Amino acid sequence: MISRRSEQIPPFIVMEIMEEAFCAERAGRHIIHMEVGEPDFDTPACIKEAAMRALAAGHTHYTHSLGIRELREAVSAHYHQKYGVEVGPERVVITSGTSPALLMIFAALLDSGDGVITSNPGYACYTNIIEFVDGVPQEVPVFEGDGFQYRPEAIRRSISARSKAILINSPSNPTGNLLDKRVMEEIAGMASPRLCVVSDEIYHGLVYEEKEHSILEFTDHAFVINGFSKLYAMTGWRLGYLIAPEPFVRPIQKIQQNLFISANSFVQWAGVSALTEAGKELDEMVAIYNQRRKYILPRIKEIGLGVAVEPHGAFYVLANARHFTDDSLAFARELLEKAGVAVAPGIDFGSGAEGYMRFSYATSLENIALGMDRLGEYLKGYPRRDGA
Repeated sequence: MISRRSEQIPPFIVMEIMEEAFCAERAGRHIIHMEVGEPDFDTPACIKEAAMRALAAGHTHYTHSLGIRELREAVSAHYHQKYGVEVGPERVVITSGTSPALLMIFAALLDSGDGVITSNPGYACYTNIIEFVDGVPQEVPVFEGDGFQYRPEAIRRSISARSKAILINSPSNPTGNLLDKRVMEEIAGMASPRLCVVSDEIYHGLVYEEKEHSILEFTDHAFVINGFSKLYAMTGWRLGYLIAPEPFVRPIQKIQQNLFISANSFVQWAGVSALTEAGKELDEMVAIYNQRRKYILPRIKEIGLGVAVEPHGAFYVLANARHFTDDSLAFARELLEKAGVAVAPGIDFGSGAEGYMRFSYATSLENIALGMDRLGEYLKGYPRRDGA
């Protein structure tokens, strides 16, 4: 018999759309990919060279389950330099990407039936991971007019005796928006040894014309998740890390030992280079992302979709398509089939995003322009649900 857990976990719809797009390409069609959040840049040369040096030096075996000391010290120094916070390397756990980090945090934090405050909409996999360890997502609606930010009073109303954590993600997937510093401070003020904040900071560094903040600036009752996939264009390297309150390090270490043993050895040495040597390349990538952001926002509005609050982080725009559809998955498949453009349906990110479409601008300006041209042509004269 197949387990209930594996039967009930939903698919990651963005990946399904991407795989359908790959099928179309194998059939000979040209598809513009704006569905998946994967940088189109190559990994910076200094990082690849560090990995090759590590391989040549024989770093091909298990490491300490917490990660190599050099990388944990580099993470500690990075958080001190960027945010002015003291994070000892003994609180850093190196992971094979940020998804294992999330899994281990919730496995260490939650007993069956314990709750985690999450936003709706929010990143698709959060609720799936929480439920996978028998936790309960306690969804708080967030709204387009607020830039999809939490309203602190709504969080307070949702906290129950079984709540163990408040999950935040700034800059956010799928919206690209940042939490206002004041809102983050209010959320941090709710934290305690019994109710921590889990802050997904994977899109830090990908911020335009504003400034991101780490939750550790405001409270020690917090976990941080971060990594190298997005900012450093290292999705295939599978390298991330978590920062945990000291009492949780040993429980998480034991979970790591049993489930993952350690992150890849030579990849960890590449991570040291990423944090200490890749500054110039990062600046260039961020400048190009911002150029794309400034281009795609008016184009999205031109084709008839709505963006009430412009995003200033990550590489996403969550656009309102409700006057075209109330079934974002069917609409995404229609746009793929009829216009040759792959975008992510809002429903993947929660019921609050139904009728929205997420555009990723982690692709070239030429691809974005062609994709928007195709969508604009297809939607010209498209029947609107509001009759306009």
